[in-house]
Amino acid sequence: MKDTLKPGLTSQFKFKIPSTKTVPHLYPESEMFQVMPQVLATGFMVGLMEWACIEALRAHLDWPREQSLGTRVNFSHLAATPPGFTVTVEVRLDKVEGHKLTFSLSAHDGIDKIAEGTHERFVIDAAKFNTKVLEKARSVGV
Repeated sequence: MKDTLKPGLTSQFKFKIPSTKTVPHLYPESEMFQVMPQVLATGFMVGLMEWACIEALRAHLDWPREQSLGTRVNFSHLAATPPGFTVTVEVRLDKVEGHKLTFSLSAHDGIDKIAEGTHERFVIDAAKFNTKVLEKARSVGV
């Protein structure tokens, strides 16, 4: 981690919602999801919030050797967003405790605040992490 990674860091991230990020696309295997509204799925919204944090961090890590992984999400999904809207995610790094990072986030679709909450990430050494995951998979023959 670079010495520029400090609490108070802010960032803004924008993403235009395609139809492929709506509820029916979350788990195409689920017949129930297939008949649900064509709005931004909460699962994809969580991924969007994580993406915004990753983008905010990249310049402050030794990328790609250092990366970050989400370990806790606490978001409220406040309003529906149809495809075609651009969502703006506001990111603020609140705490740096060793490799643990805590963020506050909010998202707006141009009409409504659609989400707000907190997110925790850990900075990892990608090679070490990937080795551990591979060893775990091999332990069960995957």
